[in-house]
Amino acid sequence: MSDQLHGQTIVDDEHLKLLSLGYTISAAITAFFGVFGLMYMAMGTFIASTVSRMPQNIPNNNQPPPAFIGWIFGAIGLFIFLLMEALAGLKLCAAFCLKGRKGRTFCMVVGALCCLGVPYGTVLGAFTFIVLGRDSVQRQFDQSLASPNIR
Repeated sequence: MSDQLHGQTIVDDEHLKLLSLGYTISAAITAFFGVFGLMYMAMGTFIASTVSRMPQNIPNNNQPPPAFIGWIFGAIGLFIFLLMEALAGLKLCAAFCLKGRKGRTFCMVVGALCCLGVPYGTVLGAFTFIVLGRDSVQRQFDQSLASPNIR
């Protein structure tokens, strides 16, 4: 029985390492694509500043859009950037939690959020639920809570 338990611990450790790596890679990709929100924000700011400098005595049939449209574009871009970077931070924090065997519930919540990112995030989230749902993995997380790491 001890050999079987030892073998399961090795498998669990390897799966948790792979999940941690998956979350780290996913965080990097999310952070990279979040930068595109900044480009959208810059485009909106450019539109708003350009429209505000245009002369207002243009005939009615060629009226430029109001300047607040550009600011709306900029606000949407900023929101996308902040949302993606926050999600990347959560994924990176989950990767560290998986390595340290802490915050099992937090990791499962981040896994649920990852499920929204079709198709790779869904796979990562599903594997998170599968691995963290095992009794042997739950015991590892419980043991890390019971014995504080003194460094």
